Amino acid sequence: MRSIVRSWQKIFALFLVVLMCIGCSKVPSISYNPWQIITVPTDAKLLDIAFTDNPQHGYLVGSSATLLETNDGGETWQPIKLQLDDPKARFDSVSFAGKEGWIVGEPSLLLHTTDEGRSWSSIPLSEKLPGSPIAVKALKENVAEMATNVGAIYLTTDGGKNWKAQVESAVGVVRNIERGADGKYVAVSAKGNFYSTWEPGQNAWVPHNRNSSRRVENMGFADNGQLWMLARGGQIQFNDPTKPEEWQEAQYPELATSWGLLDLAYRTPDELWIGGGSGNLLRSADGGKTWEKDREVEGVAANLYKIVFFQPDQGFIIGDRGVLLKYRPDTKATSPSEAA
Repeated sequence: MRSIVRSWQKIFALFLVVLMCIGCSKVPSISYNPWQIITVPTDAKLLDIAFTDNPQHGYLVGSSATLLETNDGGETWQPIKLQLDDPKARFDSVSFAGKEGWIVGEPSLLLHTTDEGRSWSSIPLSEKLPGSPIAVKALKENVAEMATNVGAIYLTTDGGKNWKAQVESAVGVVRNIERGADGKYVAVSAKGNFYSTWEPGQNAWVPHNRNSSRRVENMGFADNGQLWMLARGGQIQFNDPTKPEEWQEAQYPELATSWGLLDLAYRTPDELWIGGGSGNLLRSADGGKTWEKDREVEGVAANLYKIVFFQPDQGFIIGDRGVLLKYRPDTKATSPSEAA
């Protein structure tokens, strides 16, 4: 009897060792951490960031009508209080083209500025608007596009006085929606079961089945128009640039990971970063062929769900609970443990 117990104890111990080895990351570390933690005066969920034509002047938006302004390139941020009908409104998206800026949010909120944010005006939206606006893109003076959480897309060419529908039918509730530099859109369904694409001139969204059993987490565009897809289980895929309907072989930057991949952004055509749950951050310097990990950021107690590069040397990562990281290309940033 004792021999049987001992045998089972050995088997169980071996099983634990195997599990521990599987969980060990074999991804090499980056040579240094270029990301600095920036303190912001809120613990609200931050959702988007944008800068005017002045790279020193920008805005952060988030839940609970959070609006923060910087005049030093994102080193420090000051809160701005707006007079709103709903003080708990959620600001989902902000965008600027020169001095003109837009903020959209829920429930059915649209704000507009023509003086770099010194003053904001509220633009009424029709009660017939399908869904709530969750994304806005300033294109040029008086011209902007707005998308809702059911895939309706509208264009204004007169500073928000009138909006024209660009797609005749909505796509259904979406998890996220992204616009490419060429005006194309991709939207992931709320449950991640499928995704849809739309491009200017089409009357309706084109649905696509996901190409694996893994639910889609997020999608977006590279600057050259190539699509990328993040799926559950730490999976990333890129479509074929010459055959957009076909997808390249799936990759797993960190095999057997227990955290999810949440967002991807290109710093240069070859260098890209992926943010994930529990402060996980990965970098590829060869267009996604090989990966390395920024282990200095693992001490950040937040999910890193949005990465934005405005220029190769100007980038930010947004996390939950008021977490903000700023890219510093030339200076070794302070690690989270040192910052504490």
